[in-house]
Amino acid sequence: MKDVLTLILAGGKGTRLEPLTRDRAKPAVPFGGLYRIIDFTLSNCINSDLRKILVLTQYKARSLDRHIAAGWGFLPRELGEYIEVLPPQQRIDEHWYKGTADAIYQNIYTIEKADPKYVMILAGDHIYKMDYSDMIRAHLAKSADLTVGCIPVPVKDCNSFGVLQVDKDDRIVGFQEKPKEASPMPNDPGHVLASMGIYVFTARFMYELLCQDATRPESGHDFGKNIIPNMIGTHKVFGFRFRDKNRKDKPYWRDVGTLDAYYQANMDLIEVDPVLNLYDREWPIRTNQPQLPPPKFVFRDESTGELGRRGEAHDSMVCHGCILSGGHVRRSILSPNVRVNSYALVENSILFSGVNVGRHCRIRKAIIDKEVVIPQGTTIGYDLEQDRRRGFILTEQGVVVIAKAELPETFTGTK
Repeated sequence: MKDVLTLILAGGKGTRLEPLTRDRAKPAVPFGGLYRIIDFTLSNCINSDLRKILVLTQYKARSLDRHIAAGWGFLPRELGEYIEVLPPQQRIDEHWYKGTADAIYQNIYTIEKADPKYVMILAGDHIYKMDYSDMIRAHLAKSADLTVGCIPVPVKDCNSFGVLQVDKDDRIVGFQEKPKEASPMPNDPGHVLASMGIYVFTARFMYELLCQDATRPESGHDFGKNIIPNMIGTHKVFGFRFRDKNRKDKPYWRDVGTLDAYYQANMDLIEVDPVLNLYDREWPIRTNQPQLPPPKFVFRDESTGELGRRGEAHDSMVCHGCILSGGHVRRSILSPNVRVNSYALVENSILFSGVNVGRHCRIRKAIIDKEVVIPQGTTIGYDLEQDRRRGFILTEQGVVVIAKAELPETFTGTK
């Protein structure tokens, strides 16, 4: 793996995840209480023995920069190993990145300086476990110019992915980027073979292709729209079927690009047998872990209040630094430093770090961003029309989303 340079594309706006991406890049959005979305891609890299990693950022990258510096600076640079954030440098021209291929092209000077034989390109905004070394070995075994990671997805979702057609040897013979309709896989009428946005290039071919694409004014400078379709007839392009390291019956790969998808992926974690295994010591997911005390559950034997003054959590994930001071939590995820005060009830919700839930509050099916203070007696998620009038975001599936910029004044008259 020493001849491989890994590039993680982490510059997308993530507009479908607003307001969670209002002040942060999509890969920096918290997930599962303790993690950020990009932690899964970075952990896959480390577990796959990929130790030369550049993270290409662009929009609202401060939170992401800070997270990587705090939690991912452990590789020894003196041994040629690093995880380094690479902001836009405008070496080529004054424009922002115009597409995924242009993001790589604008950093071609830095890539050439690293002198890799192979370049692995990853997206920083998906949740999954994968040993990338398997894909790199397949690329070498077939002497491929490009290998594309792929996975079956339902036919109805074809307009959200690049769709591949492959021959019996998994050589790609057709590729359409986000088609409205697509032919299903042979012997599997319910699915199409979709690109995961994971690529292994032989470096010298990648340089050539990117430089050619940059001179075409009609190009969108995107791998799925331009680079891959133009390679199929002239280069050796292969698909690589996703091999899951999650150790479950069904492969797990999630694009948490919408608020409802994000909410459901988090809720999956609190099941009795969660579909995503965060407890596997053979494939650990790493992150930045601040120095905080253990979670605390406060009980006072008083008969006042319907729920009683007992701090407790059921079927939930509670991170360090949390205090349940006489409040109740059910089927929820509490990030670090959350406080739930006496007689409050939190159900089916995701609370980001520093959220403070006041006494007698009722919160149901909500995502609440960092450090929001919920005044006592407030109800959220029980009257969706009232929540809409308050200016909160409501998803198609009825999840209430409160941005971290929301101040207590927002809740006036809602108790």
